[in-house]
Amino acid sequence: MVKKARKKIEAEPLKLFYIFYNQERWDNWLKTLRESSFEADPKSDELPEGFRVLDSFSVDITVSVLKIVKLYQNKRYTFEEAVDKLSQVETIVMSAAPEGDLGEIVEILQLPKLALFAACRLYLAGGFNKDIKSLVKKGREEIDKDMEQALETAANIGASVIDGASCCGKYVKDDIEQTTLFDEWLIECERMGEAMASLKNFDESAGDED
Repeated sequence: MVKKARKKIEAEPLKLFYIFYNQERWDNWLKTLRESSFEADPKSDELPEGFRVLDSFSVDITVSVLKIVKLYQNKRYTFEEAVDKLSQVETIVMSAAPEGDLGEIVEILQLPKLALFAACRLYLAGGFNKDIKSLVKKGREEIDKDMEQALETAANIGASVIDGASCCGKYVKDDIEQTTLFDEWLIECERMGEAMASLKNFDESAGDED
């Protein structure tokens, strides 16, 4: 009995060291984004600072969310705990956008994250479709008719990616003028794959590894 209690004490504190996405982190990113310039420099081939910040902002969210999934995979969290953590982050990220130009930029950030959160929820629940090729075809047919159904299809793709499937660069349209919201979700799924690869060794030691 004493040994069992000791093992539980040793295991439980590991959870307490992980600090996930919180309101302060979101607000700090918004402040940085607000202070960044989106004006192109005619003397430079680089993207304007604002777009580079926006991209880093987006990656930070994706990686932070998938850390929760990774901890679930490593049995640090139960299903209920992982779902609760995921919901907390989703509430922050998908909250009402600020007013004005910044709000429009934040909404651009939020739309792909619909697929991120839907995919994570589906992965945690299990029972997802892994036939990515047919799912991509299905999603393209659905996006103009039923956005909710198309999002569910994207969630199946994302859940498969979390589970180790390869996707989705080859399915994304090269012509930016012909891309749809479904393409944005495919790009997010691709980033989820990159994030999961970057988290391969995450959770080998206690503590958040920002």
